[in-house]
Amino acid sequence: MGRQRRRTAACSLALAGLLLTGVLATVSQAQDAVWRHGVSLIGPVKYPKGFKRFDYVNPDAPKGGSVRFGANGTFDTLNPVLPKGNRATGLNLSYETLMTPSYDEASTEYGLLAEELSYPEDFSSVTYRLRKEARWHDGKPITPEDVIWSFNIIKEIDVQRAFYYKHVKTATKTGEREITFKFDQTGNRELPQIVGQLTVLPQHWWEGSDAAGKKRDIRSSTLEPPLGSGPYKVGKVDPGRSIAYDLVEDYWGRDINVNVGSNNIGEIRYEYFRDNTAQFEAFKSGSLDWRNESTAKVWATQYEFPAIKKKQVVLNMYENSYRTSGVMVGFIPNMRRDKFKDVRLRQAMDLAFNFEELNRSIFYGQYERIDSYFYGSSLAAKGLPEGRELEILKGLKNPIPEEIFTEEFKNPSGATRGDDRKNRRSALRLLKAAGYEIKQGLAIDPKTGKPLIVELLLNGPTFEGIALRYLGSLKRIGITLKLRVVDSSQFIERVRNREFDMMYAGWGQSLSLGNEQLDYFGSDAANKPTSRNYGGIQNPAIDEIIQLILKAKDRDELVALSKAYDRILLWNRYIIPGWTLRASRTARWDKYSHPDPLPEFAVGFPNIWWYDQAKAEKIGR
Repeated sequence: MGRQRRRTAACSLALAGLLLTGVLATVSQAQDAVWRHGVSLIGPVKYPKGFKRFDYVNPDAPKGGSVRFGANGTFDTLNPVLPKGNRATGLNLSYETLMTPSYDEASTEYGLLAEELSYPEDFSSVTYRLRKEARWHDGKPITPEDVIWSFNIIKEIDVQRAFYYKHVKTATKTGEREITFKFDQTGNRELPQIVGQLTVLPQHWWEGSDAAGKKRDIRSSTLEPPLGSGPYKVGKVDPGRSIAYDLVEDYWGRDINVNVGSNNIGEIRYEYFRDNTAQFEAFKSGSLDWRNESTAKVWATQYEFPAIKKKQVVLNMYENSYRTSGVMVGFIPNMRRDKFKDVRLRQAMDLAFNFEELNRSIFYGQYERIDSYFYGSSLAAKGLPEGRELEILKGLKNPIPEEIFTEEFKNPSGATRGDDRKNRRSALRLLKAAGYEIKQGLAIDPKTGKPLIVELLLNGPTFEGIALRYLGSLKRIGITLKLRVVDSSQFIERVRNREFDMMYAGWGQSLSLGNEQLDYFGSDAANKPTSRNYGGIQNPAIDEIIQLILKAKDRDELVALSKAYDRILLWNRYIIPGWTLRASRTARWDKYSHPDPLPEFAVGFPNIWWYDQAKAEKIGR
């Protein structure tokens, strides 16, 4: 019995020692935690702890006035996170995230709802500390419970967000105002910032009842103006036609450093139109205040109306927002269709596309053709691989196209008639190699005896003129292109359900690649309906290099990996590259002023601009 008591006592002491060790370790970790007011994926942050405001704002900017934007299509829900239906434009004005970007730094965020964040050296977790003054519009405090509930509910109802947050496994309350997110991997430098982009929702409101006593359901569509915490709240709503957002007079975050000089417009309104033509006419008449022009021909030929001649409307082209990003857009074949699984067909269709002729005849020479998935950025691959980039490519376990090591990727050029004929001959050879027979001008699949037909899904009629040119080019190599023009709602639904042969779309790319690549090109995303892996890419080599990108140890390694990744995507010919203009074409009624100079990486309208009463009175209506 004595020996038993001694053993029990010894076990108790050992257990107490373990518990004490655990407590001391927890205390030590808390003491050792490094709290940061901002975080960057590129290098050190520009603004020190306790900074008063961003350099690019006007702290004395007046508040008031209004701005009216145009939007195409319609909307049928005010639920800010429901992936189904058409969300109203601008709902983000009412909601906030844990962190917010600065406009004069790349891949950098500072605390918004959160005052600070902390993460260990191995990036296995991140902890956010909420600002004690953060409030919902009903005056109730924003709590860790709100953050945790938001994270869990968004992962539950939005497949795309769930995929984006796939490596964030748990969110728990670890302090009075603290939330800790734990990851299922280490070394991923981007995960703390990804968590910082979480939209935080009011749990008490969504789990409550509306004015009629009906229980709210965040899993369902609603036209009830939702409760938010941001600088604006939903104002007048005309379902499907217009929505306004009103500046919140007692907004809790009005004077915090990241908001000084921002959120100056009194009312922001979005008016919906059936198409771009109707929207443009509304702008010309003065019913809209700001327009981003997406059509080269319209920009070149139709901005000559009286208000421009009277200098009431101002035209500008801004490069700012393009300086921190790359882009790839183009015709995306759906490789879930058997015909597009053969790379030779995809290459033949690329050879048939004559960008140079389009640029002369339709685009007024305004565009450049894209030759990289990171076009316009420092991540774009050039020449042949060398140095660390070559080492990465040779070290991959999965096979990649041999051309990567011997040829620089270049788009086919149709600058001359001779070039165009040469490209057509090459395309026909590829079609024959892929098994097609050319009979009476048609590419015939000998297995079925049927002609090769490709349906191009179009979001409205705007792109139709360009598509008709491509139709003619494909016809010359025996491919029949059919155009399927649908409205925005149908387009979104068909893309979600992957009901298309080919579509025109693409991806914007930051200077710091990360988890979004899993959603863009990862094999697991190929069959997820809300992913942006539109073409259904499933390639082990791409999955392998994405994982290397996620764990890049420093900036030089990330750049080398990104360039190698670019080559693999290009040489697999998953897209027929399109075109771009590395500037935004803007027109505005001259009623607004802005800080001078504007920040390097954003135009910032309307966020850091303000309504100029004197200018507005000068132009009258």
